[in-house]
Amino acid sequence: MFKVLVIHGPNLNLLGKREPEIYGKTTLEEINSMLRELASELGVYIELIQSNHEGEIVTKIQEAIGKFDGILINPAAYTHTSIAIRDAIISTSIPTVEVHISNIYRREEFRRRSFISDVAVGVVSGFGKESYLLGLRGLVNYLKEKQSA
Repeated sequence: MFKVLVIHGPNLNLLGKREPEIYGKTTLEEINSMLRELASELGVYIELIQSNHEGEIVTKIQEAIGKFDGILINPAAYTHTSIAIRDAIISTSIPTVEVHISNIYRREEFRRRSFISDVAVGVVSGFGKESYLLGLRGLVNYLKEKQSA
């Protein structure tokens, strides 16, 4: 059974209230519930965390070594600013999929640059809450293919 660490970055605890015209009305708990249901269908164990603190996210990524087969991350605003999170992903060599609720490439100029995308095995952006589900499916398929190679 694959183990996946799901990381929700800063301000995602406010989903459902925060800018619903951009992020929708679905809450973080509803997204987590959908992820748990899909993980069960896929036969995957997931652990879910949300943090507004960059250092805590870096620590969780580092602590994932030897415990998790993959990481699904929505780095939120840290997407555009955090070299520390990027370096943690590189340092662990754990396959990581980056997800975003909104299409960051259709947003403000500063949001179009991701420090994570080029070190992730894949990126899903712009499909609302479905981005998480697509990302989890993609990560699990990647892990299966890697395992059978």
